[in-house]
Amino acid sequence: MMESALAALASLADPSMLLMLLAGVLAGLVIGLIPGLGGTAAMAILLPLTFGMEPAAALAMLIGALAVVHTSDTVATVLLGAPGSASASVTLLDGYPMARAGKAKRALSLAFLSSMVGGVIGAIGLTIAIPVVRPLVLSFGSPELFMLTVLGISMAAVLSRGNAVKGLVAAALGLLLGMIGTAPTTAEYRFTFGSLQLTDGLSLVAVALGAFGLAEIASRAGRTRAVESPVSLQGGWLEGIREWLTHWTHVIRGSLVGIWAGILPGIGATAGTWLSYGQAVATAKDKEKFGKGDPRGVVAPESANSSIAAGDLIPTLMFGIPGSVPAAMLLGMLLTNGIQAGPSIVTDHLDLMYLIIWSFAIASVVGALLCFVSTKPLAKITKVSFTVLGPGLLAIMLLGAYQGSLQVGDLWIMLVLGALGWLLKGTGFPRAPFLIGFVLAVPLERYYFLTDQVYTPAEWLTRPYVLVFIGILAIPAVLAIVRRFRQRPDTALPQRPSAGAEADGPLADSVWSLTTAVGLLVVFAVAWVLAQSFSAEGGLVPQLVAGVGTVLAVILVFREWRGGSFAPPRPDRDPDWVSPEAPDGIDAAASDTPASSSPNTLASTGGTRVAATQVLAPSDVKESPSSARRWPMLTPMVRASGRTFVWMTAFVILVTFFGYVPALLVFLPAFLLFVARTRPKTATIYTAVMVTVIAVTPIFLPIHLPGGMLVG
Repeated sequence: MMESALAALASLADPSMLLMLLAGVLAGLVIGLIPGLGGTAAMAILLPLTFGMEPAAALAMLIGALAVVHTSDTVATVLLGAPGSASASVTLLDGYPMARAGKAKRALSLAFLSSMVGGVIGAIGLTIAIPVVRPLVLSFGSPELFMLTVLGISMAAVLSRGNAVKGLVAAALGLLLGMIGTAPTTAEYRFTFGSLQLTDGLSLVAVALGAFGLAEIASRAGRTRAVESPVSLQGGWLEGIREWLTHWTHVIRGSLVGIWAGILPGIGATAGTWLSYGQAVATAKDKEKFGKGDPRGVVAPESANSSIAAGDLIPTLMFGIPGSVPAAMLLGMLLTNGIQAGPSIVTDHLDLMYLIIWSFAIASVVGALLCFVSTKPLAKITKVSFTVLGPGLLAIMLLGAYQGSLQVGDLWIMLVLGALGWLLKGTGFPRAPFLIGFVLAVPLERYYFLTDQVYTPAEWLTRPYVLVFIGILAIPAVLAIVRRFRQRPDTALPQRPSAGAEADGPLADSVWSLTTAVGLLVVFAVAWVLAQSFSAEGGLVPQLVAGVGTVLAVILVFREWRGGSFAPPRPDRDPDWVSPEAPDGIDAAASDTPASSSPNTLASTGGTRVAATQVLAPSDVKESPSSARRWPMLTPMVRASGRTFVWMTAFVILVTFFGYVPALLVFLPAFLLFVARTRPKTATIYTAVMVTVIAVTPIFLPIHLPGGMLVG
């Protein structure tokens, strides 16, 4: 193993490898600055660029981005009070009050150092895991790998915050979409409907970018920000560094909590950072200081943020079980390059394992140093409205989706999946189990048939590790039954998730949620009927998945119906949406920010100033009372997202007929002028820069631009 570690370090010393690592770090830092994107968007945007690369170079770039994206998302969290990602919302509790008190640099230095050390500790944990877990992994056969795949999908769904049934339905839907195309065992076509576009299955990039990238753009691009009171960018880097040294125990504890949260499937970065914050509060003697600008409230979650990503790589690489969306994308990249996670990677590609470890540790250090020296210019990016960033991100994402098959059809698939992802997010379906199910669909089926051909059911179901995994699978069901019996008789009826549950979207508990459940029931039922026409081997797993999905969807429809999901959606359920009737465009009732950290509180000190922002409802989506009565389902948020999808569709139509560059020349200025309401000069410069960059990119990178049907 030492030889593999040294060989990986030597390969990383190659200038081309260092360049790819640095490119990933820079991309991760920039993407992390944009509120709401995070690690998922970073991986989704960079994943298409790995086509044609050597696996080592691709891993260096992706790991570089993954290691630092949670380092830079602190900038928007501390300076603007707008979390750069869901997991960064924990840092908001104490980081933003520190900034409002004139200690922004102090808070940022605490965060950067904690994130850096957390990443290094996470890399050390991954290093220790190799000799510890390797013998266990090498003892696994196809039965254990099959059960691990089932376990990973089930745990990610069941442990999703909010409605576990919705998590299981999302996982089943991902599995079903992953089975589109050629069956891995019989080479027959399934669910292709006679389309050549679908014979090779759905592209991972198209699915990931659609369900997460386009869905996020649609959710956010219809909104604008208004400049609020300034935040001081002074407070002292050195004071923060000295204070950080006094909290080293919180750094270590937070990092260890993060590694553990990353190892457990379905916990995720958000829950992991809250666990780290909770242990910091629980071990403090002066708990009342937390939430009011306590440095420990910054150190603990930021230490966990980076170590969670490293911990997540342990089950992903060792067992092929991703616990998060970025890990699922990384696993998909490995599978695309013919590298199987599990026994294969620890025997045949151990050097890649150590390359990942070195890349993660180096990127964590480099990313933190870059944040220290470039916070002031980086902070300017956080002030750009997402409505302005949206069209540029859309152009990059669509171009990335095209690189997989070089077919414009992937853009249409991505658009459809974008609408699906938006609907799942809005109605409270967790999307992580959906993507994990999609990625693991083929391994699940392959391991099952290998097991079925070699062992009898009695043989493989009684293997020790298989029994352990079955026991782990049964734990959530047993706990649910125990909780049910412990409830009082008057509370024994099925309860819907709390309206305040984190997993609930702005369309949850509304007619949209019921309609989505009915639609998914139809999809599963139709898939089950179609699967009857497949061969015995080719149709077994699709029938099983569609059957289970149908049963779960029936349960979900019943719960939605019984829960009274007939009301129109409530706009105030969206934490980013602000009622137009609120004074000064700020909905104070919907805010949970402590009074001491209110955006209206002016910093008492001078220095470099960065404007804090609040998300406001766009003026063009205000509706009259009569319109609201006629179309109660179409809230301002829904209408804004719908209009964004119309613009996306128009762009794809232009690409289909005229090619990518001509489509950009029309789409970008039109969107910027009529939706973002930018100045003509801004729209012109923006369009010129984007078109120039995209037009010259194929000269330096293996990127292909779509040609139109009318222009070739």
